Amino acid sequence: MIKLKKFISAAVLGLMMFSLTSCGTKKVDVGIVLPTKDEPRWVQDETRFKEALKDTNHSVEILFSQGSSAKEKENVDALIAKGIKVLIICPHDGSAAAAAAEAAKKEGIKVISYDRLITNTDAVDYYVTFDSVAVGEAQARYLVEQAQGKGNPLYLYAGAASDNNAFLFFEGAWNVLQPKIADGTFVIKNSSEAVALQGKAKLTRDEMSRIIGQVTTNWDFNEAKNKAEAHLTAASKEDKGNVYILAPNDGTARAIADAFAADKDVTSYKITGQDAEKASIQYIIDGKQSMTVFKDVRTLVKDAIGMAKDILDGKEPKTTGSYNNGKIDVKAKQTEVIVVTKDNVKQALIDSGYYNASDFTGIK
Repeated sequence: MIKLKKFISAAVLGLMMFSLTSCGTKKVDVGIVLPTKDEPRWVQDETRFKEALKDTNHSVEILFSQGSSAKEKENVDALIAKGIKVLIICPHDGSAAAAAAEAAKKEGIKVISYDRLITNTDAVDYYVTFDSVAVGEAQARYLVEQAQGKGNPLYLYAGAASDNNAFLFFEGAWNVLQPKIADGTFVIKNSSEAVALQGKAKLTRDEMSRIIGQVTTNWDFNEAKNKAEAHLTAASKEDKGNVYILAPNDGTARAIADAFAADKDVTSYKITGQDAEKASIQYIIDGKQSMTVFKDVRTLVKDAIGMAKDILDGKEPKTTGSYNNGKIDVKAKQTEVIVVTKDNVKQALIDSGYYNASDFTGIK
């Protein structure tokens, strides 16, 4: 009887161990790594990925790196251990993410760079993105269309120098703004590096880096607000009045707008943004932000998942262009962008089903 009890106990223990081992080695087909849960944009992407994956038979896991390249690498290693065949990764730092991409490639995993490009490595197979240069051009074009006369004060802000997209956004904006700076429509008020280079229609990466180094927000609300306040403190009354502001995204736009709105010498301001975050759409409706560039995450997610499915099915994904990442030309699929102002909020975001009218107050 005692021997039987020992046998049963051993058998139960063995089953428990097998169960735990099975759970620990659960296979995953597609691993997705996003930068942080602390910005509405990436939470929005997670939601859209989950919606897009409801009708697929492929197993998927989504992890967040919380603004840390080290955590990003840990996430990728964890997904590799689960047997992923495709990695979709939006890097926190484009260059630092090369190590994670290379670790995946070593295991025969296909790497799709999502929204932001992983740089300086040949381990990236595909890139799914919005046309980032077109985003910057759309922001700048809005400011140009709003400007009247000459000598309009222009304040420039940029994303993080660690993000390749920040350079593409700025490149696009400079393409449109530089001729209007050269002819005197705009006068740069917050970057000596930009003033020194204002005669150049095309900037090198190093030249852009010098400007971005002065006006970076690092995609951080507090840094954007502090920098805007510092610029306003240093500016004379004549440098204010009716101002024009290139803000790189919605989060920084709201922070910068609040700083400019609080300055008694600022008569009015026009400010750009991107991502169509709910809080910024409300700002646009309320007249506190001028525009945003709507990048329909549903389309971007659909493209990324479509690529992953093609890879899993042994097909070659369709691409529409390529981006040089400093090492190779990465095949890419680009998604169009839409400018949203107070005039077309309902049409672009409500009628399209992206948001519900009940998410906002004062929408018409």
